[in-house]
Amino acid sequence: MENFQICTRCVMDTTDSKIVFDENGVCDHCNDFEQNVKPNWFTDERGDIELKKTISKIKEDGKNRDFDCIIGMSGGADSSYLLHVAVKEYGLRPLVFHVDGGWNSQIAVNNINVMIEKLGLDLYTEVINWEEMKDFQLAYFKAGVSNIDVPQDHAFVATLYNFAAKYKIKYILNGGNISTECVRNPLEWIYYGTDMAQIRDIRKRFGTNPMKTYPFSSVLRHKLYLRYIQRVQVVKPLNYFPYIKEEAMQVLADEYGWIPYPQKHFESRFTKFYEGYWLPKKFGFDTRKVQYSSLILTGQMTREEALEKLQAPAISDEDAKHDFEYIATKLGISVEELQMYFDQPNKSYKDYKNQQSLFDLGAKVLKAIGVERSIKR
Repeated sequence: MENFQICTRCVMDTTDSKIVFDENGVCDHCNDFEQNVKPNWFTDERGDIELKKTISKIKEDGKNRDFDCIIGMSGGADSSYLLHVAVKEYGLRPLVFHVDGGWNSQIAVNNINVMIEKLGLDLYTEVINWEEMKDFQLAYFKAGVSNIDVPQDHAFVATLYNFAAKYKIKYILNGGNISTECVRNPLEWIYYGTDMAQIRDIRKRFGTNPMKTYPFSSVLRHKLYLRYIQRVQVVKPLNYFPYIKEEAMQVLADEYGWIPYPQKHFESRFTKFYEGYWLPKKFGFDTRKVQYSSLILTGQMTREEALEKLQAPAISDEDAKHDFEYIATKLGISVEELQMYFDQPNKSYKDYKNQQSLFDLGAKVLKAIGVERSIKR
């Protein structure tokens, strides 16, 4: 790459084409964190007081109900530790909600089951129609865009919100957190999964299935209608106390026999292939740079450690070959067809209809009213 540059503080670089460096070679991801996120992120007694107030309200509103909140669980570290804390430390009675998009790894299934069993909780699993999911994912492969995980991501978000709305559940506990996610994926890497204009355009051009049961939900529906009209609140407890990922995973291993994954998001076999192989090999986008940079900024990894880890590919050549064959077979296509999608010219989300201006406006409004601290993407 011409004029390649890497941040002197984290490991974000010019594979993010919108990246900006200051006079010290520090990128705008780092400066945004220092200026907008860190000053408003309280994991001390202030966060503890705020979280306890919220927990009390959840318990009060949940009286005489079978459960007082809902937690979407993927089997990943963040959602698993959130479940542990919610039950063990705060005494909440969550309904554990899992969306099966057809790509669960065996480790993820095991990690969910050992926790549910040990904690004595109910697990509600929503299974997405596989023929619809398969067609939707193939449409994204054919479109040539980088964000081919949209069909899976959208299903997870939409199903959870639809369920909460249907059963009038007021609180969704979410494992999203600043500690491991303060640097966000650039939009050119992973575009919004709730842009219905883009989803409709790609489906119209490349889809073949009418998608009668797939759970769609527009960003306006779950960001505005459900939150401000139906008062469904999303709470992110991991933002209110020190969340150190390595320590959290050790607690999960000791308490439940929980097994870690090689990388964030690898609980899904599709996402493992997508983030570990497809994105870096086809587009040159390595999401580990985002993940490691978040850990660097929050003091959980050194820059040197991150640079060393990035020397090796996320997935070995042998694993990549096996995953390539597995993905093709499960999608009902030949390896040659999947290779054809890999070899075709890369497209951007900008090549299809999109609502980016709406998302940008929403981000600015949310920042102005103090809901969002950062608009950097």
